[in-house]
Amino acid sequence: MEEIEEILIQSDVGVDTTLTLMDNVRERVKAEGLSDSSELASVLKSEILNLLGEDVPLQIKDEKPYTILVLGVNGAGKTTTIGKLASRFTTSGHRVLVAAGDTFRAAAEDQLSIWCERAGAELIRGGENAEPASVVFDAIHAAKHRDADVLIVDTAGRLHTKKPLMDELSKIGRVMERAHTGAPHEVLLVVDGTVGQNALMQAKVFNDTVPITGVVVTKLDGTAKGGIVIAVNAEIGAPVKLIGIGEKLDDLRDFAGADFVDALFADETAEA
Repeated sequence: MEEIEEILIQSDVGVDTTLTLMDNVRERVKAEGLSDSSELASVLKSEILNLLGEDVPLQIKDEKPYTILVLGVNGAGKTTTIGKLASRFTTSGHRVLVAAGDTFRAAAEDQLSIWCERAGAELIRGGENAEPASVVFDAIHAAKHRDADVLIVDTAGRLHTKKPLMDELSKIGRVMERAHTGAPHEVLLVVDGTVGQNALMQAKVFNDTVPITGVVVTKLDGTAKGGIVIAVNAEIGAPVKLIGIGEKLDDLRDFAGADFVDALFADETAEA
């Protein structure tokens, strides 16, 4: 049991979530009268899957335009994720607009423009230092006017200026709701799977400001330990919906809990 706890914590599952898992495992062991340590793996897998819950894929509902607000700190892979999302939707025949709501970074709009061009999506921009909420407001009206199916909204990610950033994100959320009933329909938080417990702290800060409906974990390409996926789901209550595994347009996959757990245990077995 102690060895399993150590492995879980080293895999970025986190102390609180690890303790919860191990309490559940101990109860199962006692209730089922298990005595062989080889039986622990299947019990642990089962309990992790219980924590993750059912898979919740990202799906466009009937609302048009379907609005997706994307949050995340700089460097987490937010711009890349938006490009991949746009490509996913355009490939399936949807008209996609992207709002360049990160107006504080000089290169943000240029990077987003490149991804939109690759994905076949239209970019709505307001220029450097434009008021982010006004850019988003204009983008919603443009999406309606152009009969777009999906509007993806980029946001700033300067967590070191936490209070102004969170106020801005909250304002964007309010503006979206006023401009389009039910918006934002989806709030996706992008976290870097390699930064461990920092990702969990980021998730809590963002979730307190704009309730998150789903999480995208990036950089799960073999270098990340990945246990943060379990911790985010358990402690934030928002399901992991997508994972990024590379830099190509199609390197954004629906999260599958069973496959993730199998891979997590395969990695640990290989290391052992």
